[in-house]
Amino acid sequence: MALAGAIATLALLSGKGQHLDVTFVSDSEYLVKGMREWVPSWRARGWRRKGGAIENLELWQTLARVAAAHNVTWQWVRGHAGHAKNEYANDLAVQAAEQQLMSDGAVGSGFAAWLEQRRERGEFGGYDPDAAYDTLVKGASGG
Repeated sequence: MALAGAIATLALLSGKGQHLDVTFVSDSEYLVKGMREWVPSWRARGWRRKGGAIENLELWQTLARVAAAHNVTWQWVRGHAGHAKNEYANDLAVQAAEQQLMSDGAVGSGFAAWLEQRRERGEFGGYDPDAAYDTLVKGASGG
């Protein structure tokens, strides 16, 4: 699911018709490690790996292709560890699965309203989206 989600997201951004700087944040270590470490090695070996066949090869190749249209930084966050935007994404995924919802593409974010509701319940009181973004960027750049 993480691979398909990343492909759909980057393909949607490619529809903007410009080369973008993208920080892709995911709690999928499989996705982030794959794009940071495995894909460059597999590509250098002609999409082969030492241990046999590459699982989900077509998805990895598609993701590598759509990611190449942008300058993508892959950032991992621990899931269910109190990262507000990760919790929001998880809530959306659970809601979509429970209600069997499907979108027709990009939709406006309801994060601000979600965050306000969670703050009313005593959660994420000290969360500052701008500071959180700065922390992610520093983490991604190693600084």
